[in-house]
Amino acid sequence: MSRVVRCRWISDFSAPSRAGNRTCEYEAYIPDTLVDRQITLDGDVAADVADAEAAIARLNTEATVLVDTEALARILLRAEAVASSRIEGLEIGARRLLHAEFLRGTYETASDVTAAEILNNIDAMMFAVESVSIGDQITMDLLLDIHRRLLAGTRLESHGGVVRDQQNWIGGNSYNPCSATFIPPPPENVDHLLQDLCAFSSTDDLPAVAQAAIAHAQFETIHPFVDGNGRTGRALIHLILRRRGLATRVLPPVSLILATWASDYIDGLTQFRYLGAPASKSAIAGLNAWVGRFAGSCNRAVSDAGDFERRAVEIERGWRRRVGRIRANSATDLLLRALLGAPVVTTNSAAELIGRSFVQTNEAITRLVEAEILRQVTVGRRNRAFEAPEIIGAFAALERQLASPDGDLLSSEAGRRVSRKR
Repeated sequence: MSRVVRCRWISDFSAPSRAGNRTCEYEAYIPDTLVDRQITLDGDVAADVADAEAAIARLNTEATVLVDTEALARILLRAEAVASSRIEGLEIGARRLLHAEFLRGTYETASDVTAAEILNNIDAMMFAVESVSIGDQITMDLLLDIHRRLLAGTRLESHGGVVRDQQNWIGGNSYNPCSATFIPPPPENVDHLLQDLCAFSSTDDLPAVAQAAIAHAQFETIHPFVDGNGRTGRALIHLILRRRGLATRVLPPVSLILATWASDYIDGLTQFRYLGAPASKSAIAGLNAWVGRFAGSCNRAVSDAGDFERRAVEIERGWRRRVGRIRANSATDLLLRALLGAPVVTTNSAAELIGRSFVQTNEAITRLVEAEILRQVTVGRRNRAFEAPEIIGAFAALERQLASPDGDLLSSEAGRRVSRKR
């Protein structure tokens, strides 16, 4: 049965205030394991889950024939990573992110710390979805690798891929859990719970959307890392959708909706955390409330992805009208398709992207500049590049739908140095 355990916090008096230096009793929550748990979905929730799965399947089959699937997948993965990062309080504009991503491929070192963390999130998400195929197991090692990539090069890099050995908490202050709003399991319970979560995530008994919802909520409840739990937990959603064969090509940007519905997101996670037996009315009701909310987020995410795709189709059609006659599979034809996923390019990067020679690509870029589809910009100190303003604008419009919920993750050691976001 899920329960709380009473623990005692002993202050080391390192905080700058009386409140931070408190010694207190606190209650840490220990959830039930998931493997072999009987999970019952209400009729309406089961219908919502079925609708969400049908929508995600359509996104991965029917809709993506309209535009280049790889390009669409790349831009939606960026949107997902940006949204997931924004939930953590990491905010960045579309152009700034795309320019920082471009600089990664040059010899120039970018100094934008926020952009670097969000690019890490994109890398971690990409690694996650490329690491599993239909039917693969989701292992602890895989989750640790995702987390390691997430924190690479940050001030907390040493904690990357390391299960916490200290208490952490959400809310309150950075120095003690005395006024926290939620306190995850004590560190000695984390490894067992995480192993159980991976085993549950590798089963096929539940509908994929319901499984992803429950696994994500359980991961956020365990909070196995010092930092980066939210972003890793949202990557877990896509691991499950991919291994179940539901989202094999294009990720539905679920985090975009979870960020927009911030208070509902946190409330849903809270309702998931019952006390007592898993078969109790409160446990079943809380699980169904969360799964239903998550399924609604998936439906909305697919709708938003579809809106973006239709906008991308309109933009590409407009480009082709402006350019005029284009030979099929020419450098110009291929570049117009690829710009959706790579709106900032150099001649070299574009040539590599479309598989054409430098000369052919340079001629295509010149033609697109003359048609005012691309414009020359300087990125960083000296890098000459070309950007597609209309696609960047469409990505920014998608980004404007995001919002940030409150909620700090604080840790007994690293949390004393920096306030953490959920």
